[in-house]
Amino acid sequence: MLDRYIYGAVERISPEAPVPVVRVVRESRMPGGAGNVAANLRAMGARVTVAGFVGEDEAGGELMGLLRAMDADPTPVRRLRNTPTTVKMRVVAERQQVVRVDSDGGPVLSDGDWERFSSRIAEACARADGVILADYGKGALDQRVADAVLEAAGAAGIPSGLDPRNPALRVPGITVVTPNRKEAFQIARLPDPGPAPWPLEDAPLRAAARRLLRHWVPRHLLITLGPQGMLIAGSSRRPVHVPTRAREVFDVSGAGDTVIAVCILALAAGAEIVEAAEIANYAAGVVVGKMGTATCTPDELLAAVAEDRS
Repeated sequence: MLDRYIYGAVERISPEAPVPVVRVVRESRMPGGAGNVAANLRAMGARVTVAGFVGEDEAGGELMGLLRAMDADPTPVRRLRNTPTTVKMRVVAERQQVVRVDSDGGPVLSDGDWERFSSRIAEACARADGVILADYGKGALDQRVADAVLEAAGAAGIPSGLDPRNPALRVPGITVVTPNRKEAFQIARLPDPGPAPWPLEDAPLRAAARRLLRHWVPRHLLITLGPQGMLIAGSSRRPVHVPTRAREVFDVSGAGDTVIAVCILALAAGAEIVEAAEIANYAAGVVVGKMGTATCTPDELLAAVAEDRS
């Protein structure tokens, strides 16, 4: 999807309705959704191939250009005539998001189209060191695609990750799934009474984690908890709490993309899951300290670790 940001200043309330009038100062556009996962990987120095759907419209052309400009390979991306490109436009004033306007539509494909798309992704996985399923509920990630990716990842012996949205998606054997707290309780179909002071003593959270481990059957479950950091769970391990590393929080947009990107990159480089989660946690701490959909560089990551340990 394409992320558009309009930055401005609020100086008065509209006489037409009780809403702020934003005087535009500047605009920026960048890849969003799976494109932001790719941007996070590229910022950390990884080579990236992106798969998905965009429309044959102006936004789609702009998005493809942005992917190529950051040196991400968009070869498996399909451009569709009957589907508009997903665009998220955010208006930001005085460092606060005023409103977000979304435009999107799910892809309309035949069974043959889905098979060809899945086959193209499987071919890319065979040449990769890791693979990420970034689910935004826009229709590109269905069960056929997930099956093809996980089969290819298993055959290649590479780590695989899912940032989830669709509760019906089956991903047995996937390396790690990274829901946030809200997604974890929703997909587990449990009420969330709110966080306890200490995540390891949060009985409802632990119950949701157990249910999700049975639901997805991943090797690892990593639940992001905002200011409380992360909870790592697995069927053969005791839960581990990773405290937050964020110093200042300006914008949480895209923080989940940073977590899944850096976690899988670390696993592909040989890290163990707790190490990978720690690294991803530091990277997310850098990203939430920036405005807009942002990324973390290796230098910023090392500086964050050094600052935390000083």
